[in-house]
Amino acid sequence: MQQEHIDAGKAIQKRTGKTFYLATRFLPERVRNATHVLYAFFRIADEVVDDAAGVSPERQRAELERLRAQALGEVEPDDPVLEAFQELRERYGIADEEVEEFLDAMATDIDRRRYETYADLEEYMRGSAAAVGVMMTAIMEPDDPETALPHAIKLGEAFQMTNFLRDVREDVVERDRIYVPQETLRAHGVPDEQIERLEYSDSFGAAMAEELRRTEDLYREGVAGIRYLPEDCQLPVLLAAVLYAEHHAVIHDQGYDVLSTEPSLSTARKLWCLAKTRWHWHWNRDPEAVFQRVSAIPAVEQDRHSPGPSDHVPTR
Repeated sequence: MQQEHIDAGKAIQKRTGKTFYLATRFLPERVRNATHVLYAFFRIADEVVDDAAGVSPERQRAELERLRAQALGEVEPDDPVLEAFQELRERYGIADEEVEEFLDAMATDIDRRRYETYADLEEYMRGSAAAVGVMMTAIMEPDDPETALPHAIKLGEAFQMTNFLRDVREDVVERDRIYVPQETLRAHGVPDEQIERLEYSDSFGAAMAEELRRTEDLYREGVAGIRYLPEDCQLPVLLAAVLYAEHHAVIHDQGYDVLSTEPSLSTARKLWCLAKTRWHWHWNRDPEAVFQRVSAIPAVEQDRHSPGPSDHVPTR
């Protein structure tokens, strides 16, 4: 890949994905450059449907089809990132089906605004988070990809679920989307209209707590597979997991209220996560042990409970 193509991808990742960009900086160069390109491709497709104010559904679909043709090498790319993605796809043997599934998932966002069950949401993530996990695993080239892949997919789903739970306010205000499953909201007596009005309640907090617990299980499954990645990729992936999971601590500290204020990580907090993860990694190269020690995800045996009236703002 030409340096100008890598730089174009890097600029997009640095602008739109600061948390993942920080972890990417610790990848070996052979993987880091490819990651810049992959992330930029994902963002270009994502922005077709996420930054589409005033753009008709027909035009959004047409733009995704244009991206599809370029990404699959059916036509000459008109963007340095897409040109680099074509090269990357061929070099690492990324199957056309993975690209197709990812773009199909992006197309789902044009019309779909709600997900009835977690299984429905999981089906969406198979095209988005799972495809990302498969492509990232491909460019890392583990010795045993078949063993690493299921864990990589789970970790990708964990990252995406964290984004969904962190971005409830932004998604409903800017895109009229609610990714928290309808069955979870109903079980806790939370109507869509309450979320649309950005009205927090203990019932909404309980629904958030339930989905956070589900997501924490995904992190544990995903992190368990980091040991199957090349040694020079393990710390950066572990760091990405710690950084994404840290949003859960912020959500807990806000009393599960993601409707009034969107949770975010300060630069100081990110650097602290980085420092403590690297320090523990220096002494113990077991990804699961380090993650359990430094991340915001509680150990599975810990007693966990939904928030109630008496612990609206839990302490950590």
